Amino acid sequence: MSTVTGGSGGLLGRLRIEGPTMPGALARIAEVIAGDPEGAANASIVDLAERTGTSTATLTRFSRALGFKGYANLRVAIATETGRAEQARWETDISGDINPGDSLDSVLKVIATADTRAIQATAAGLEMTDVERVAGAIAEAGRVEIFGLGSSGAAGREMAFRLERIRIPVWCRSDSHTALTNAALLRPGDVAIGLSHSGRTSEVIETLAEASSHGALTVAVTSYPRSPLAEIADVVFVTSVHETTFRLAALSALHSALLVLDLIYVAVAQRTYERTTEAFELTVRAVEAHRRR
Repeated sequence: MSTVTGGSGGLLGRLRIEGPTMPGALARIAEVIAGDPEGAANASIVDLAERTGTSTATLTRFSRALGFKGYANLRVAIATETGRAEQARWETDISGDINPGDSLDSVLKVIATADTRAIQATAAGLEMTDVERVAGAIAEAGRVEIFGLGSSGAAGREMAFRLERIRIPVWCRSDSHTALTNAALLRPGDVAIGLSHSGRTSEVIETLAEASSHGALTVAVTSYPRSPLAEIADVVFVTSVHETTFRLAALSALHSALLVLDLIYVAVAQRTYERTTEAFELTVRAVEAHRRR
């Protein structure tokens, strides 16, 4: 059974991302809550049922689908999250729209705000016990395999570079055949990390499933906690996304994925402090001659 960390950066992030994939009535409820969370937090179950054109029974089912015992618990979660957003004072007046004639100062503000929101939301949803579990496994693993395509592959390569630097036996694969054959060589005690914003990239799903069949600890980094990739992983880290014009979801998810991976990397380095320190000293000396004074 998968352990899911986060929820696209909190409940409202989950509703924005998962809502459109839900059945009709549940999708309508998700849309209404995401569009007016403060109104939903102040609405009784009867009021919200009328507003969404559903029934109280459907709202109860919706709440349970999200992991809550009932609507009262869901309502508290919405109120808590809207309160945090207000306290954080993020620049909610800035949308993700970028027009061709906008100044670069304006574009910078939109991009910085979107990325800050995504990173903050991802951080808020992370469960530290899951990070510790994965970091501990990587620190002791005989082999770590990372799989990802496109921008997810870029995040995976960065993670592999960092782990290599501290003497972790790690490889990042982007070719599906190479990924599958190496996943088949994994054993209990090894770790496989699959990265996919949508959680529906067939090559990544198949590779993680292969790794799982050989007993490796499987980890998914995705924006969709109910995706096929998340369903087969032992641990799932959910990333938040805030799209802007020209930067669609898969591209916008990169910063959040890097945050998750960076936290895991630092946790691994903490657990291997002595050998990490020695490795840093050796590698710095090795490239010192190539640094211009």
